[in-house]
Amino acid sequence: MFEDHNASVFDALSQSGFLEPEALEGFYRINRQTGQSLAAVVLQSGAIGRGQLLEIIARYLQCEYLADPPDSIPDELSGLLTPEIALRYAVAPLRAEEQTIELAARDPFNSRIVGDLTFSLNKDIRIVVCDPEVVEKWIRKSYGEENSSVDQALADLDPQSFDGSGEIADGKTGQVGVGDTPVIRFVDLVLTQAIRTQASDIHFEPFEDQFRIRCRVDGALRDMPPPPQNLVQPITARLKVMANLNLAEKRVPQDGRIRMTLAGRPVDLRVSTLPTRYGESVVLRVLDRSAVSLDLERLSMPGELILNLRRIARLPNGLFIVTGPTGCGKTTTLYSVLREINRPEIKILTIEDPVEYEIDGIMQVAVNPQIDLSFSRALRSFLRHDPDKILVGEIRDLETARIAVQASLTGHLVLTTLHTNNAPGAVTRLIDMGLEPYLLAATLDSVLAQRLLRRICEECRQLRQPQPELIEQLGLDGGQVEKAKFYSGKGCANCQEEGCRGRIGLFEMFTVSASMRKLIVESVPAHTLARKAREEGMQTLREDGLRAMHEGLTTIEEVLKYT
Repeated sequence: MFEDHNASVFDALSQSGFLEPEALEGFYRINRQTGQSLAAVVLQSGAIGRGQLLEIIARYLQCEYLADPPDSIPDELSGLLTPEIALRYAVAPLRAEEQTIELAARDPFNSRIVGDLTFSLNKDIRIVVCDPEVVEKWIRKSYGEENSSVDQALADLDPQSFDGSGEIADGKTGQVGVGDTPVIRFVDLVLTQAIRTQASDIHFEPFEDQFRIRCRVDGALRDMPPPPQNLVQPITARLKVMANLNLAEKRVPQDGRIRMTLAGRPVDLRVSTLPTRYGESVVLRVLDRSAVSLDLERLSMPGELILNLRRIARLPNGLFIVTGPTGCGKTTTLYSVLREINRPEIKILTIEDPVEYEIDGIMQVAVNPQIDLSFSRALRSFLRHDPDKILVGEIRDLETARIAVQASLTGHLVLTTLHTNNAPGAVTRLIDMGLEPYLLAATLDSVLAQRLLRRICEECRQLRQPQPELIEQLGLDGGQVEKAKFYSGKGCANCQEEGCRGRIGLFEMFTVSASMRKLIVESVPAHTLARKAREEGMQTLREDGLRAMHEGLTTIEEVLKYT
């Protein structure tokens, strides 16, 4: 219950005074360690009843609490909402007046419900707190379940209504097609299906003879049913309208953001357009907080690495860098580190491009090139705002690197990311940028390199014998090959016949020791640093990949692809 709102539930319980602070802190620690929602942990302990908790939350939200809900909602009330609205926002109507509708929400913390539905229904909206399971039962009973598919939406689209330029066949502008209900329904279903499969990105790609839609799930792209090619313009325009982009501008890239609600849960989509020969390509990055764990305990890290990250989080000053390619979870790792120390007595500032996940209690700033708000400019201003910890989304140039180092020298812990192939490579990359080696040696504490590999589906995992050339690429000797076990997924309903479900992380932690600082001052090559780090106990990405492969967590192909 209320899995996405642990911080708000904590605040509600704290304000109520119902639980002793020590007991509440204990429940919060269990929530962080197990991944269970704080509400579920408190209820399972027996320290508080379900009704009492809901009443406390209603008081916190300044809403009415419906303690004795009816078995169902009357038909005359259910007709006030369309099934699409009820299912999308997970709400059910309870009372209606001339200008006001009272709605029971499965997620009363979702502030977007009031704003969105006030506009679409043209009435004042009041949220009533009720048992989420009861609300879910009402919605199923009165509105059914969302079982429409992308294929059904495609069947409703009439490609004859649009010509190749995206205009309606009767000569009206393509913007009229944007508001065409089948187009809206098709786009909504594509986004809904992609988010439900926990896609990280959604690609809309126009080509000469087709309009391809693909989703990236667990790092691999999957095709979705393609719409007719002459619907490129109406569908692209619909996405641009949702993202508040300039419809008339098709010559230059644009960036925007879509905020929508799915099954009562708020989801953000980062939108980027790119002009191509056959129309605008649109890519949506899914920023679904509920699908991402911002807790170190749940990032599939070895125990000693978690302890090291907690040590870093509590440093009074220094520089910590996470490296890896785009989409490997660098930001998620840094957010998880910050959550470890996100307390009222600590001030944390971040500068990001863009802000991906909003975290309560942290001041987050987004890069804005249009007004010259860059990483370096924001970082200079940060130092005048008395922070304890600073997150810099990425070091892209020498100026940002120098300010980050200066900030760490003047009593701040700076966390940042960099694009390098391995952890020791971050040192040589910064020196190549022009950063003085002695400054880097004085401030750098650790570098973490990471990758995300697809996890073998546990339901259909089986032993296999890979091709000899793949084993040869791993560089194993004869004895290691004899002891090695190789696994793959056969494909089943649980993984949609893919053989993989979910992802695991590989990690390489480069810790700067006293002897390593001497080598950094001497500007030795990256391979020399790597050799010294391995002598001091560093496990490389390849070695961590071999461990995961032998444990049956991933395949030999994934290890060779990413390490």
